[in-house]
Formats: sequence, structure tokens, C-alpha cells
Amino acid sequence: MNRQLLHSALGQVIIGLNRHLNPQPKLHMHQVESKFLESLRTGTTLADGGIGSLIFQLTGRLASPDFLYEAINLRNPNLIKGIYASSLAAGATVLTTNTFSANESELTVAGAGDQVDQINKAAITIAREAIEEHLAEYPDDSSVVFVIGSIGPGGTTVESYSTQIDSLIENGADAILLETFTNTDRLLALTRDISYRDNAPPVLAHAALDPGVGETQVWPIEPAQFASMAASAGASVAGINCVAPWVAAEFIQKAHTAPEVKNGDLLLSAMPNAGGFERIGHRFLTRSNPEYMGTLARQLGDSGAALVGGCCEVHPEHVREMSAYLKSRTSSVGADLAMSPEARQRREHPAEDSRKTNGSFSRKIFDGKFAISVEMVAPTGSDPKALDLRARMVQEIVGEGLADAVDITDGSRGLPLIPPGDLVELIRAKLDWRDHDKLEFVAHFAGRDLNTLAVQSRLMGYHLRGIRNVLFITGDPPKMSPTYPRSSAVFDMNSIQLIRATADQLNVGRDFGGNPLGGNLDSGTKFTIGTGFEPEALNIDAEIERLRAKIDAGADYVMTQPVFDDASMKTIAPFRNLVSVLPGVMVLKSKSHAQRIAQVPGVNLSQSVIDSLAKYPSGNDQLKAGIDFAVRQAHEYRSQGWAGVYLMSPASLGAAKQVLKTLAE
Repeated sequence: MNRQLLHSALGQVIIGLNRHLNPQPKLHMHQVESKFLESLRTGTTLADGGIGSLIFQLTGRLASPDFLYEAINLRNPNLIKGIYASSLAAGATVLTTNTFSANESELTVAGAGDQVDQINKAAITIAREAIEEHLAEYPDDSSVVFVIGSIGPGGTTVESYSTQIDSLIENGADAILLETFTNTDRLLALTRDISYRDNAPPVLAHAALDPGVGETQVWPIEPAQFASMAASAGASVAGINCVAPWVAAEFIQKAHTAPEVKNGDLLLSAMPNAGGFERIGHRFLTRSNPEYMGTLARQLGDSGAALVGGCCEVHPEHVREMSAYLKSRTSSVGADLAMSPEARQRREHPAEDSRKTNGSFSRKIFDGKFAISVEMVAPTGSDPKALDLRARMVQEIVGEGLADAVDITDGSRGLPLIPPGDLVELIRAKLDWRDHDKLEFVAHFAGRDLNTLAVQSRLMGYHLRGIRNVLFITGDPPKMSPTYPRSSAVFDMNSIQLIRATADQLNVGRDFGGNPLGGNLDSGTKFTIGTGFEPEALNIDAEIERLRAKIDAGADYVMTQPVFDDASMKTIAPFRNLVSVLPGVMVLKSKSHAQRIAQVPGVNLSQSVIDSLAKYPSGNDQLKAGIDFAVRQAHEYRSQGWAGVYLMSPASLGAAKQVLKTLAE
């Protein structure tokens, strides 16, 4: 029996024995009513980062018996409060106490064994004061912030933690976090010890499980097995911390299959380090920048993590990005606009759709004919050549009849790009299109940058300027880098709410408040409404539910993210009779480009596709192979009866034209 099978078999035996000898502790009433657990069940909640690594960064001193990090709670509480303040300002709503080593065993070695209660009590007090001061400084922040007591693995026995546990509970910790344990027997024993107490708060059981690197990766305990063992011991949350980001991501995906997680009895948590070595090609590299941690937070949330935070080297700059990416999956205001009577009548008794006059793309969408749209990324600066290039692209597409629409991205990847409406006007001026557009413009519309009032204002501006096709997206979080000042993400309305507000309010002549537009109901807009879909999303069930909600809200068509595996389109196939679906086709310009795209979360670009480009030493030949692959995809989608294609060509206009010309033949 190999090691992996042996671990699996032993794990099942341990789970069975554990359930027999240690049945699930009875939940106390206040545990069931825990506001902390309620928060975790409403969506992914964000915790702070690594306190220890930040103390080292701020002081330059390593933790030692002579410089005990936990003793700073008494010696320099303002240092710890400042760390909490920066985490709160970055968007964290869960603070972990600076008590990782504040147990009797470790404090005794440091000569502070008589200060266990004082140090733990001070940690809770400092965190509560930081929260109070934050809310006083930011009165508009309606977040509910929790304090969880951190307990690390340094105690020699379960009894050596007793005073620390008592102090954290008595001083009002919202939960107890057992973190960084490699000895799972000790972890589970502590979980049982805490959860059996009459005054027990929720317990988060975190192991530092690490399968290692290379081709012989073996989990010490399979994640799903660990989750079941933690649940049997009485944990409300099972998780992982102090591991590389990709290890945490794999843990959540595997632990999500545990029965206790599936039936909702156990929640999952992940607090990885900011980086770790990973083999990429022939090198061991590490990824630890804030934006990467932001995308990871969203990936963890999509995979089922109820609580996401950070461990070593995850600091406020990382937390801020994580907060922004998590917010992009929700909306802060929740503008749920009821369907107006006019909208209900229109849906129940649809008339001939007047939106066919919006352009060739809309006409084909509503008539069930194959439609083609080409993506255009707006420029960032003032170089007139960038505008000339885009105007020439539109002119050539129109001149050769290659596509029905050009869709313009809105702040793609959170970068400060020229707004789509402005770019449309600039292109019209360049091409001297005064009376009507010779091609339909599709303006992407990100809800990230606008509050609810501004959403309505911009849409009315689009209507009056003759931009009548809008593709709604929630939007990527603002791009953070040393050269940009901090930019807030608004997210008043997500893509579902944007679609509903446009379809059921503006398009039937009412504003967002239900008042007639222009003084009468005949002055309604007539937007063609699009939306996006990720066929290879990590949490495909949630993505499908969002798509269903978008269709119910009034979406007319769907453009997917780039797809490189035809099998992935099976996830959206059941919706083809409800809405027009245009698969995304991307022209890969080189092997290195393909490798970068393969790293994007939610994209399934197989190694075989990369290899098909890599076999050509010449860059031009690699581009040709990428074009040929895109051509095959586009023709397959047309032959399969999809509503059209959405072409993305980062390579060049020339590459896009080569693909489009084959569709026109």
C-alpha cells in the first residue's frame, strides 16, 4: 500500500474511532446564536493578516524570550493598536488577538508565567479599543467587527493552555482560533476541551497541513478527513494557515467535500502566508504581491471559504486588496428594485422588440442569427496614436464587413482606462460619424466605480448619446500599485442589480425611484442588455446561479470569458434556449502569453494547447498557431449553433481580422 492510500485508510479509521469515542459536543444556546458564525454564513468574511511578521517589520527584532511579541500588549499597546487600526482601515472585519504564544508554557520560559491572564486580557482590550476608535473616525462604516482569540501550538500540554483559554473567553473573545498546529492530536484535544465548556464560544481549528512540493505531494491528513475530525471534536470552523497560497486553495477545494461541510454543520477558513516557493517551469518562484492575494481571496471565497485572512507576511496592503476583491462578489447597498407594472406586462406580453434598431448586433441577437463582436480595450493615456489605432480598427471592420459590434471594456483589471462612452464619442469624431453609427458599439459597464445615483446618470447619458447596448459587469477591484493613490471600490450595485434596474425601470420609462423619465412613460430607454459568464469558474454552481439570476433580471445576451476547452461550454448549454450565448474566443499570441493566461483563476487552458504553440521556435509561427486555434474554435461554435462569438485579440488588429475573415467566407 503506498503512502497516500495508507494515509487515506488511517484517516478513515481515525474518523470512525473519534466519532465513537468523542461524539459531537452538544452546542450551547449562545453558540447557536453566535453573531460571528451568522456573519460567516452570510458570505466570505475577511480577517486581518500576520501580526507577528508585521511586528518584526515595524521593530526589526525577532521574537525571543527577551523580546516577547505578546508582552508588547502590556509594554507598548499603541504599537498593537496601530496594527489593528491599519487592518480595519484596509477592510478587515475580524481581528486576531496578539496572543499566539501567550500560554503558560511559553510565557514561563520567557519569565512571564505570572502574566498569562494580563497579557491575554490586554490583547482583547486593545482590539476593542481599536474598533471603537475606527468607528468613531469612520462613522459611515457600518461593518460589524469581531475579535477572535489566537492560540498557537507552543503549549506542552492541554492543561498549559487553561489560563489562556479562560482569559480569552472571560474577556469576551467572539471565537477562539487554534492556529498553526502540526500536531493534530493536540489540536483536536484542545478543540474538545474548549467546545465542552458551558461558556464556549465558536472554535476555529486550524492546522498547518502541508503536502510538500514536487510530484510526490501527500497530505499528512486529507483535507476532507481533517474537516470531519475537527467537526467531531466540536469545531464550528475547520481551516488551514501558515502555508503557501496554492496549498490553502487546494485545501478549501478538497475540504469542501466533507459531509459536515456539505450539510452546513461546519464552515471553512483559510489564512495562508503571502507567498511560498512553487515550481513554475524550471524555476522555484514565489508570488506574494497584494494583487495576487486579492485574487486568491476571491478564489478561496468562490471555493467555499467562509473566513479568509492571512498569516506570515500578509500585511494591510494585502488585506486591502483582499477586501476589494471580496467586495466585487457582493454589493454594499443592495438596490433591489421591484419589477414595475410596465415591465411585468412587457414580459408577459412581449411586443416586437424595438431594440432591433440599435444595430446589426442587436438585430441578429433578437432574430436568432449568428452575431460577432470584437473586444476593444480602452487606452490609459493621452497618446493620440492610441486613439488613431482604435478608430482605424473600427473603420477596417466596417469597411470589410467583418463584425456586427465592437465592445469596449470598462476599467479592465481595475486600471484607469478611458471610459467606454468617451471612447465611443472620440471614435465617432475621428470617423466623422455624425448621423448614425455604421457599427454597433457595446459599452461594458462596471458597477465598481459608481454609486446608485451615478449609475442612473451615466446610463441616461449613454441613452441620449445613442449608446444603446450595454454589457453589465460587477467589475474588478481598483488596481493598487506604488504609483497610484488609494482608490475605493464602491460596488453599490452588482451586475444582477444593474441588469434588473435597466430592464425593469429605465427600459419601461421609470427612473430608479419609480418616477417617469422625461415626464412620461413613453420616454423610456431601449437598451440591449448583456452580461458575462465564467464557464470555468471555480465555484461553477454559484456562477450558474448568478447566471440564472441575471437572465431572470432581464439579460438579453451573455458573453463568456475566454474558453479553450469546448467541454467547458456544457455548463451553460442548458440556458441557450433562454438567452443568446456568445462563447469567448481569445487569440493566443505566443507560448508565454498562453502560460500567463493559464495562471488566471477560473481559466482552463490545457498544457496541450500551450505545447501546440511551444513546438514553434519562431514568435511569428507561435502567433500563427494561436490564430489557427482561434479560427477552429470560432467555426466550431458557429457549427454548434451558438448565438455568435466574442473575439478577444490581445495580439493585434491584424490577428483579429484573420480570424474574422474566415467567418465571413
